[in-house]
Amino acid sequence: MILWTRLTGLSRPVEVHWQMAEDDRFARVVRQGAVRAQPAWAHSVHVKVEGLRPATDYFYRFRSGGELSPAGRTRTAPGPASTQPVRFAAANCQRFEHGWYTAYRHLADERPDVVFHLGDYIYEYGRPAHGVRRVDPADETTTLAGYRARYARYKSDPDLQAAHAAAPWVPTWDDHEVMDNYQGRGDGSDRFLRRRAAAYQAYYEHMPLRVRPRDGGLQMYRRRTYGAIADFMVLDVRQYRGAGTMLGAEQESWLLARMAVTPVRWRVLVQPLFFTRRFVPGPPPNLRKDSWDGRPEQRARLLAAVPQNLVVLSGDVHNAWAGDIVTGTGQTVGAEFVGSAISSNPPVTDGPGVLAANPHLRYFDAHRGYLSGTASATDFRVAFRGVDFVDRKGAPVRTLAEFVTEGRGIRRVDV
Repeated sequence: MILWTRLTGLSRPVEVHWQMAEDDRFARVVRQGAVRAQPAWAHSVHVKVEGLRPATDYFYRFRSGGELSPAGRTRTAPGPASTQPVRFAAANCQRFEHGWYTAYRHLADERPDVVFHLGDYIYEYGRPAHGVRRVDPADETTTLAGYRARYARYKSDPDLQAAHAAAPWVPTWDDHEVMDNYQGRGDGSDRFLRRRAAAYQAYYEHMPLRVRPRDGGLQMYRRRTYGAIADFMVLDVRQYRGAGTMLGAEQESWLLARMAVTPVRWRVLVQPLFFTRRFVPGPPPNLRKDSWDGRPEQRARLLAAVPQNLVVLSGDVHNAWAGDIVTGTGQTVGAEFVGSAISSNPPVTDGPGVLAANPHLRYFDAHRGYLSGTASATDFRVAFRGVDFVDRKGAPVRTLAEFVTEGRGIRRVDV
């Protein structure tokens, strides 16, 4: 388990003490220690704690000088033979200026086993003329100092803090953590690569990651296994992207090898972009090239490796979708669930028209919200949880729709 915090308002290294306990009052402390928070890493702290019991709740906190942090809850994964269901949440797209993070407060109240973040944790844009909230700095973020300040602004939100403190997070990134729609090494210029390196460092400094950035890159793709139930394979669709490839050769080889040998019930791809084919009626381009429709050959190779029991969790498009994953030969091999957004404004979308043009897509909705799911030995269930407004605080949450798959296509269930 990685425990994370960051201190602010400091210029020198400081000692930070940490504790992990079996109870939220810290009467039964099981691990503790001290680390140095360094200015070179924005005084962020990443503590790796090992030797914990499987499928167990723990609580943690930090102390530095006279300051004591609030306590957070985390939970370890079950052992390799466990058939215990996995309760998860997935969130994405949280532009600060577009609204309040009320959905995160409701997500925190559900206390899932794990939270997956599907990208666009921050937005690099400059401050808009009109917004629900004010973001700082006002200019577009391009430097390490700017990215650090942007993360600090986002993380000042108490509802986002509550979601981080409620469960362990497994994040991946999309484009706005660096620059809108960037791919791989961008234009290859030193200027862009310095910007990307700064963005990657700031991302590491503000997330519970195990690996530090190195040589301007950051190892992001990885897997998190929950017993015999699910392999959550977290993908990086930005850093290695190039002509004909979304993942790069090394990441694709890793993914294909893992999908071929994993003994679990569910193979789950955790990544930002719309995965299954989506034809958008109207003027071209009808297939969005920034999604997996822009890399159909690589997508076909992945689908050929999985005859069934595939689930994809996606984000990016600021609307909610659900549908079957169908191969080029018409075989249904899995299901995709696309989260809308925590706060980011939705684009103008002809949802009914897209559904009519894509029979394998079964659901569209434009509410802000998140995914709440359970993976078990028998099925994989996902509820679309939504709020009616984000332009002010206090929106209640409700289940907009719920779907289940038993290994191939999806069906809607009553809520």
